[in-house]
Amino acid sequence: MTAAAAMTKPAVRGRLTAHAPLAPLVWFKAGGVADWLFEPADADDLAGFLTALDPVVPVLALGLGSNLIIRDGGVPGVVVRLGKAFATVAKGADHSLVVGGGASGIQVSSAARDAGIAGLEFLRGIPGTVGGFVRMNGGAYGREVADVLVSATVITRDGSVETLAPVDLGYSYRHSSLPDGAVVIAATLAGVAGDPIAIQAEMDRIAAAREASQPLRSRTGGSTFKNPPGEKAWALVDAAGCRGLCHGGAQVSEKHTNFLINTGDATSADIEALGEDVRARVRAHAGIDLEWEIQRVGKP
Repeated sequence: MTAAAAMTKPAVRGRLTAHAPLAPLVWFKAGGVADWLFEPADADDLAGFLTALDPVVPVLALGLGSNLIIRDGGVPGVVVRLGKAFATVAKGADHSLVVGGGASGIQVSSAARDAGIAGLEFLRGIPGTVGGFVRMNGGAYGREVADVLVSATVITRDGSVETLAPVDLGYSYRHSSLPDGAVVIAATLAGVAGDPIAIQAEMDRIAAAREASQPLRSRTGGSTFKNPPGEKAWALVDAAGCRGLCHGGAQVSEKHTNFLINTGDATSADIEALGEDVRARVRAHAGIDLEWEIQRVGKP
């Protein structure tokens, strides 16, 4: 029995569930269970829980599960999922929004439109929550979170609450230096004054582009590999002959070759093995090592 599985259950006001299935919570609809799934009532509930939690127990934050492979052996420790209490959006100062870590990209970009704030339209194209795309420096259509982030509020693994500037996060392409176990609970995002009609038009353009080019109605995980400098991952995958390539129930999308698909009965092992096969074929064809963009967590 792991330390997490045997841990003393801290007092909480939110929901703490043992042996919680995670497949229903991720886009691939595959993977094992969490030792514990915690859905905090609010920030104080989360901070108190992490303060009381044995330091040896690992903690993983889960948003919409769009950029994630949960391995079939499950996730040891505690998975934290922010619910409606963290899905808040409020107008800030100087064309900014103060947003909760559980708010979605669509929710934030729509609120920005309503407030006449331009520059946040690209968030419409990120299929995740604020907590996830602040951690991963999420981006789409030529912009990324580092371009608009004023500050992020995080609760660290020991339960401390910290407000961090972008420089503190060590941003690079699809990466931050935010430590494991830290949970982003809020952020301030800044744009510029804009016309709501023009903002909506840009959001519509982004939505149409995603619909036309990406397998959004499939069980997928979003962009699988990072774009290497000066290259497009999808083009490298395509040139290596991987379009439509299968492993068990997993398939490289015919529509967009940087997307992997669960065709119905794929295990997470199928999906990850297919990704590694694609990486090997691209390496053999182009001499380039593709880096995973999708997070892979848990036990095989």
